[in-house]
Amino acid sequence: MTDTAIIEIALRTMLVALKLSAPILVTSLVIGFTISLFQSMTQIQEFTLSFVPKVVGVGIALLVCGNWMLHTLVDFTQDLFASIPGLLS
Repeated sequence: MTDTAIIEIALRTMLVALKLSAPILVTSLVIGFTISLFQSMTQIQEFTLSFVPKVVGVGIALLVCGNWMLHTLVDFTQDLFASIPGLLS
């Protein structure tokens, strides 16, 4: 196993992690920004007002993107397991 193979696996792992976390993080960011903008315009300072919509939004994002996320992770794992014999030789 060479240094370049290790770096390639680490890079692919980080890219898959970024792709898998992006829908959840972007959803949370957009909802948080929208609620913060609403709170600053109306001067309502309630913490649960930002928490509950984020939880609901992240749940919806998981329902919508969960199938794609699972297939991406399974494909990455299968590719990684398939490359083990080539890495050991």
